[in-house]
Amino acid sequence: MNRRRALVTGATGGLGLALVEALSAEGYEIRAVGRRPNVAPRLRAMGAEVVLADLEEADLAPLCADRDVVFHAAALSSPWGPDAAFRRANVEVTDRLLEAARGARIDRFVYVSSPSIYTCMADRRGLTEADPPAVRPMNAYARTKLEAERRVLAADGEGLRTVALRPRALIGPDDAVLLPRVLRLVRKGRFPLFRGGLGEVELTDVRDAARALLLADRAEAAAGLAINISGGRPVTVKALALALSAALDRPLALIPIPMALARAAAATMAGVASTLPGRPEPPLTPYSLAALAYSQTFDLTRARDLLGYRPEHVALETARALAPRLAARP
Repeated sequence: MNRRRALVTGATGGLGLALVEALSAEGYEIRAVGRRPNVAPRLRAMGAEVVLADLEEADLAPLCADRDVVFHAAALSSPWGPDAAFRRANVEVTDRLLEAARGARIDRFVYVSSPSIYTCMADRRGLTEADPPAVRPMNAYARTKLEAERRVLAADGEGLRTVALRPRALIGPDDAVLLPRVLRLVRKGRFPLFRGGLGEVELTDVRDAARALLLADRAEAAAGLAINISGGRPVTVKALALALSAALDRPLALIPIPMALARAAAATMAGVASTLPGRPEPPLTPYSLAALAYSQTFDLTRARDLLGYRPEHVALETARALAPRLAARP
């Protein structure tokens, strides 16, 4: 039986590393593309061919040559930054990669989208794929991920089948986004609570997200569709903060902040930061406020029915276990 040949973009990131590990365990032949040379030895140890490249500059045709499936996990992922940078990284690269995939006669294109497309200043519980995105995406990341997702799904057709997965709040040992940001607040000993800290988030163990991507390569019924992925266990922001505080054995003061004050502060900080040299990320953005203050939970019926996906890990326990190591990073 021929081994399935995969191209993984964003392979040196947290999700990419977990995905390469999952694909290797399933016998895939892997070409792993990323930008962090210090991670390359780990990928090679998993049996991957490693290509260090910036996708915005690279010729993508050779990367797609002799591949059967593309897992496109590379992205500019941040709650803050210049619109043009997000568009180049998230939309233009995706367009070029789709073109290269068609030219190489690749049969499956699995795109890592984002549930940030739903984020707004309101609770959204039990979200299904039929629920609309936020009327106005709250930052350039959400806006460009939604645009790229739509282009990927529109490319589905005879020859190239496409699918987009939206993994929520990834937790893993190589996380550089969610858990480190929360841990920085916990380490300071003072954690802001918006709306009482009762907003719910569904953390996702990165191993579950990687397995969902693997399943998407095999699921013919998922072609042309977007699928929400999460760990399926809502936890409040307050409970998450207290759990991480206990894991670090640090006292934590929970500071209630009125929403009117928080919204004004976030808008002001964003406005000031946008005028400063280099546009530094402010301590609080409207997007970050929405993510911390309001609930976002999911109905995983489509993931279960079309992919056979069921979370196997309790992401909050993963976060607790990883907290001391991640908090010790400089």
